[in-house]
Amino acid sequence: MVAADFVVVANRLPVDRVEGPDGEVGWRTSPGGLVAALEPMMRNVNGAWVGWAGQADTEMEPFENGGINLIPVPLSASEVAEYYEGFANDTIWPLYHDVIAPPQYHREWWDAYETVNRRFAEAAVAAVAQDGTVWVHDYQLQLVPQMVRELRPDVTIGYFHHIPFPAHGLYAQLPWRDQVLRGLLGADVIGFQRAQDATYFLTAVRRRLRYEVKGAHVTVLEADGSTRTAVARAFPISIDTAPYIELAQREDVKARAAEIRASLGNPARILLGVDRLDYTKGIRHRIKAYGELLAEGRLKVEDVTLVQVASPSRERVDAYVHLRDEIELAVSRINGDTDTMGHTAIRYLHQGYPREEMVALYLAADVMLVTALRDGMNLVAKEYVATRADNRGVLVLSEFTGAADELRQAVRVNPHDIEGVKDAIMTAVEMSPSEQSRRMRSLRRRVLDNDVDAWSSSFLKALAEVHPR
Repeated sequence: MVAADFVVVANRLPVDRVEGPDGEVGWRTSPGGLVAALEPMMRNVNGAWVGWAGQADTEMEPFENGGINLIPVPLSASEVAEYYEGFANDTIWPLYHDVIAPPQYHREWWDAYETVNRRFAEAAVAAVAQDGTVWVHDYQLQLVPQMVRELRPDVTIGYFHHIPFPAHGLYAQLPWRDQVLRGLLGADVIGFQRAQDATYFLTAVRRRLRYEVKGAHVTVLEADGSTRTAVARAFPISIDTAPYIELAQREDVKARAAEIRASLGNPARILLGVDRLDYTKGIRHRIKAYGELLAEGRLKVEDVTLVQVASPSRERVDAYVHLRDEIELAVSRINGDTDTMGHTAIRYLHQGYPREEMVALYLAADVMLVTALRDGMNLVAKEYVATRADNRGVLVLSEFTGAADELRQAVRVNPHDIEGVKDAIMTAVEMSPSEQSRRMRSLRRRVLDNDVDAWSSSFLKALAEVHPR
């Protein structure tokens, strides 16, 4: 395989393995904004993508799909358990999400994390051309930038952090806090979703490593005594808006939205939540607030229905098993107390759906509830806004999401404040069409002007400025 000028390194490859009716194996492009943003560029610049193919204990040769060279990184079953389910998702994920669930600190998990990060780094180094660019993504691979720099100092390195970065008082809990900071500072540009996240990172660098920090610039001390400058700042990610706009205009999708409303008994208002089943998403708080509104008579089950899509997530991690049990019990209690023969309070759907069905749900929903307790960005909020060409609908948005920095015309809410969530729901349900239109026009302008192409372009421009050729 020819060395690539531009290499993306992410935990997963941008394709999913599919089996045809005759058992033949093929690959389908994964849904997601990152893939949509980078695919066209990578075809134009001789790009390669390094990532895990999603199957443990499987060795695969590099292959080409859709004009991009894909380089699979193998993981053993024990590495999936310790590096991915363990350190990434039971240590880093809860710690970086404000310790909503308690992080677990195990030395063997850290050892696996180091080992796997080095394997990813070595794959990237083998793939990248002289003076090429490596762009590393997310919390599973925080050590990769430094490892790549040690092996290939000629390479320009970027890193983008898709989840929050915690305040120093929380970050300082991590036994390997300095190693992670040095790993990230191997990059020339470290990108975050929010300015607050970048500030927290820079504070940790200043307090832990004693490096000089001026604004967004860090003077990094190398092992040989030399110094260089790294930049850490916010680059809020967005979505590829075109597919959502096109689907929202299709007659079959509009008809499906009408079908959804009819299947729910044509309530006056449909509330919608769309989340991975994760304790950071505030699903329990949302359901509690809605249940109390019904119990108090402020809402009636005949008039308002909540549709909650909770797609399966990390089903082998104990915290997620318990969360699912809690949510399903709460839904059952509310439905048992309030349902009528013709109307259900909560339609709970523990499954994922294709994009066409999601757009139909967005069109059917009068109110979108995004009440995450902590979220790097939350692209669902932007997807909902992108589909609302009629400028109707209301977005209720947690102030603890990255999207809250941009989508200022949403009804903002503190999801920990149940009374506040209830009031926000009532504000959304009762909002006049003219007020909806005023807010939604502003929201759509923001989302359409700042799409995923604008995000990737701004990051790569910053990378070129820091490390010009």
